[in-house]
Amino acid sequence: MRHRPIPGSSGTVRAMRLLGDPVLHAPCEPVTDFGPDLARLVEDLFATMYAAEGVGLAANQAGESLRVFVYDCPDDDEVRHLGHLVNPRLVEADGPVIRGPEGCLSLPGLEAGTERFDHAVVEGFTMTGEPVRVAGTGFFARCLQHECDHLDGTLYPDRLSGWRRAKVRRQARKTAWGRTDAS
Repeated sequence: MRHRPIPGSSGTVRAMRLLGDPVLHAPCEPVTDFGPDLARLVEDLFATMYAAEGVGLAANQAGESLRVFVYDCPDDDEVRHLGHLVNPRLVEADGPVIRGPEGCLSLPGLEAGTERFDHAVVEGFTMTGEPVRVAGTGFFARCLQHECDHLDGTLYPDRLSGWRRAKVRRQARKTAWGRTDAS
């Protein structure tokens, strides 16, 4: 039996981009080259996500404005979902809307009740250009929607309104990483 290497085991941990960094607030570019540079990026994203103890990571969070994300995320039944998507498109988001705690590696230590659909389907490609369709429910659906948002230049506080949004921004300004521009 042939064993696959653990994702990220040969990757480099990259610096995490934080709230206020322009790369997080602009739509990412589609991937056009499915070669070794893309494979290296996916490996680095896994290494960075695991080092930060996250369940998903978009390329722009590691400074690359490309439409790629990785995930290693359980659903509400504790089923593990592990993979990556290149040029993903959220094609379905439906079912009940659930307000649940949501955090982000680009806003370390903060979270807020954020509304997301309980079911999501994303279509895209693997790093070798093979078409892929990923469906999720519960926490994994939240992850898929969150990572797709990143690639469109949207962070979870952008989905908040009123006092929830103001609270997250206030909390960000009080952090060591958010004192420059967390508005």
